[in-house]
Amino acid sequence: MINKLLILIILTFALSSCMVVKGYEKVNLNDPDMALKDRKSQKYSGKFHSYREGSAGAEGGKSGGGCGCN
Repeated sequence: MINKLLILIILTFALSSCMVVKGYEKVNLNDPDMALKDRKSQKYSGKFHSYREGSAGAEGGKSGGGCGCN
């Protein structure tokens, strides 16, 4: 009996924390602070991509050739 009551209480608290996000609240989900990836890995990935493609964006990095010879 106590186990069932404990499970019921836990489920009540767990399910009550779910809520629907309204349309005007979804704007905050695009903030950089809400991103799942850390910035260091994004910076490394951007540098790797720019060297592979032979182009550099506005990241201030040097651009190399598409063959990987800098």
